Amino acid sequence: MVGGKSLWDSVSDKDTKKKDKEPEKDKGKVSEIKSLLGDDNSPRFSIKSGGDDRQALLYETYNNIQGIVTGIRQEAAKVIIGQDDVLEQMLIAIFCDSHALLEGFPGLGKTLTVRTLSSIMDLKFRRIQCTPDLMPSDVMGTYIVDADSSGRKSFRFEEGPVFTNVLLADEINRATPKSQSSLLEAMQERQVTVGNESRKLDKPFFVLATQNPIEMEGTYPLPEAQVDRFLLKIMVKYPTFEDEDLIVSRYAMG
Repeated sequence: MVGGKSLWDSVSDKDTKKKDKEPEKDKGKVSEIKSLLGDDNSPRFSIKSGGDDRQALLYETYNNIQGIVTGIRQEAAKVIIGQDDVLEQMLIAIFCDSHALLEGFPGLGKTLTVRTLSSIMDLKFRRIQCTPDLMPSDVMGTYIVDADSSGRKSFRFEEGPVFTNVLLADEINRATPKSQSSLLEAMQERQVTVGNESRKLDKPFFVLATQNPIEMEGTYPLPEAQVDRFLLKIMVKYPTFEDEDLIVSRYAMG
């Protein structure tokens, strides 16, 4: 949250009219970006034929996004120590309306970084712990039998964790190919099909998946079709000695 307002709400507002008045100092860059994205969260640029107009718009876009990224980094630094490159690449994937795959050893803060970023941007967050017995219905949802007060029974659709804004697929390579493939439609079409009915997902929708490179036993390589859905593969490295010292100092003090 910045200035009491959701960062994403500031980005995805449908109002495209340019404000004549100067924005308040606290909201500044965050409020200016709202006209740059369309209803489907994709960039909405109106590039004129003149080179000067195009260049001016590109500069304005860069400055607006830079202000938002600076605010996110300042908030993330209160929780995450180091991993600046990881955070930057995650933001690139999100602003490009795509997905990212994080690969790194256990204990490097992959899950914490995703959860923190979701909280800062005020996005609904759900997590899937991928295991070999994970079923597609555990991801997408399923129909259940529901009975009313009169005892009359009917089918009701129970939404799965995929109905969210940010979906963390933790250790995605531990899920079977069948379960991994259940995310293909969601990642590409922003919808899921259960039975004969397709259901739209919430907007925005991002999949941030993690995998552990050191354990191959009991894992399933991601199919090429799914790897292609990720815009970036982010390598999460060990923190520096200075960052480790700061981590110990911060958490030792409570």
